[in-house]
Amino acid sequence: MNNTTQPSAATVLDRAAARALDRAATEEFGIPSIILMENAAIAVAREAFDMRHGGEDGVLIVCGRGNNGGDGWAVTRHLANAGTPVTVAAVGDPRDGTDAAVNRAICDRMGIPVVSLGAIATTDQCVVVDAVFGTGLDRSVSGPAADAIEAINASGRSVLAVDVPSGLDADLGEPLGVAVVATRTVTFVGLKPGLLTPAGRAHAGEVVIASIGAPATLTERFGTPLSAVATAPFLRPPA
Repeated sequence: MNNTTQPSAATVLDRAAARALDRAATEEFGIPSIILMENAAIAVAREAFDMRHGGEDGVLIVCGRGNNGGDGWAVTRHLANAGTPVTVAAVGDPRDGTDAAVNRAICDRMGIPVVSLGAIATTDQCVVVDAVFGTGLDRSVSGPAADAIEAINASGRSVLAVDVPSGLDADLGEPLGVAVVATRTVTFVGLKPGLLTPAGRAHAGEVVIASIGAPATLTERFGTPLSAVATAPFLRPPA
C-alpha cells in the first residue's frame, strides 16, 4: 500500500498536473493507462452502489467519448457484475484503439442496454453517473453533450460525477456554458482547483477523493498544497 498514491484532501491538482501525473505513471512506472482507468472506475462504482442505499433500483451511466466516458463504461461493468441493474446513455462513440473503446466493447459484449440521450431526463434509475467530461474540458459545451448535461440536471435523480461535474472548468470552477449539478463527486488523487470555488462547490456536492493506484511520489511531484492554491488570485478561498 505504501507505493500507491494516497488520496489527499490537502493536495490540489490542476488540469496540467493531473495530465502529467497520469502520463508519468504510465511512462516512468509502466502502469498501463487502462489500469489507472480501472482503479478510478472501481472507486466510482463503490460510491454509486453506496448511493443506491441498498435498494433494488438501478443506475444510469451517461458516457462521453473520452477518458471520462471510458471510466463510465468500466463503472458500468463493475456495477453489472455486482448485480446492479444498469443502462448507459452514450454521447458519441469512443475513438478506436482507446481505453474507452476497450471498455465500451466489453459492455457491448456483456449486452448492457444502451438508451438514447432523450431517455436521461425521464429515467427511473435511482442514480445517474455523469461520465461525460473530465478535467480536460476547456471549451464551451454544445450539441449532444450539452443536451445530455441538461437532461441529467432535469432528471431529479441523485447524480454522481466522475472527477469533476461535466461542463465545469476544472481549473477555474466556472460552468462552460452548462454544467452538471451533482449530488456527489468522486475526484481522483487530490482536489481540483475548480472544486474549491463557490460555483464549483455548488456543482460538485459532496466531494470524495479516490486513489487511482499511481505511485505516491507523483502526488508529491505534481500536487500543490491546498493552503497555497486557496490563496491563489484565480481562486476564492472556501467559505
